[in-house]
Amino acid sequence: MRLIDFGVRHDEKKYIEEWSKENNIEVKIVTDLLTPETVQLAKGYDGIVAYQQLPYDEKIFDKMNEYGIHVLSLRNVGVDNVPFEALKKNQIRLTNVPSYSPEAIAEYSVAGLMALLRNLKHMFRKIDNHDFRWAPDIGRELNQLTVGVAGTGRIGRAAIKIYQGFGAKVIAYDKFHNQELEKQGMYVNDLDTLLKESDVVTLHIPSLGKGHTVINRESIAEMKDNSIVVNSARGDLINTKDLYDAVASGKLYGAVLDVYENEVGVFNSDLSDQEFSDEVLEKVIKSPRFILTPHIAFYTTKAVKNMATISLNSMVSELETGTSENEIKLEK
Repeated sequence: MRLIDFGVRHDEKKYIEEWSKENNIEVKIVTDLLTPETVQLAKGYDGIVAYQQLPYDEKIFDKMNEYGIHVLSLRNVGVDNVPFEALKKNQIRLTNVPSYSPEAIAEYSVAGLMALLRNLKHMFRKIDNHDFRWAPDIGRELNQLTVGVAGTGRIGRAAIKIYQGFGAKVIAYDKFHNQELEKQGMYVNDLDTLLKESDVVTLHIPSLGKGHTVINRESIAEMKDNSIVVNSARGDLINTKDLYDAVASGKLYGAVLDVYENEVGVFNSDLSDQEFSDEVLEKVIKSPRFILTPHIAFYTTKAVKNMATISLNSMVSELETGTSENEIKLEK
């Protein structure tokens, strides 16, 4: 069995090499993304593993079929950038890593919120200038707030445990109810109710599709004054301009963003010597009421190792048995 792994970062490489040695399976490591041009490197291999934020071109799968490769294993959760019709046409099976570390993302969302509640971004900037005054950066306490968790999958449930540990009141919304949370009476009937009753809204749901946002001018108007938005899920859940305007006007207190609808080509890139043309993102960066990070909520040693190894294990299962527990059902 010979496998090829595309888009491999430096921090992933050692885990892939360790897995290859432990399983006595050749894995060719490629730092380039999987494109119609680079897919030719996969000729002669049995399966492709990959991760990228950019869309997967349909031509990739035509080439895979030509090379006799019929399994693509993603090192991430999201599959919204994969054209399912092209997979089905070429009889290619797809796997993902549905859970690499829910705790990593949940912990990040709470850490970002705490930094915002205690005005740490502004305080750090003041201290850098030798300004050690307290005011006006008085903080707020999480135990006094109602946190609305949108999405109660693995990450949402991990976040709920942490918020409860801080003593916050937690309410939740999800189309599919978790039985344990149901017993606690935690669910509200709809997302609108969650937005209206929460001091903090934290998003842990998948993308709703292009043009369908949860946080926008209309929904913000219904939210509590002085409330906070936390998003470590998908950037396109929020209209960031509307969110910034609401914070700048004083309607909302602030926001924690680890994702952004226009992050591709920006996040995880060094643009320090380039002209920066995204006016909305520039305003967010400069505002003390926004905590912004470049899609790093998942970025822990545990999560990176799991992403690298679970994707490879899924590939082996697909090639040896024709299926795996992480296979995506394409008919959906």
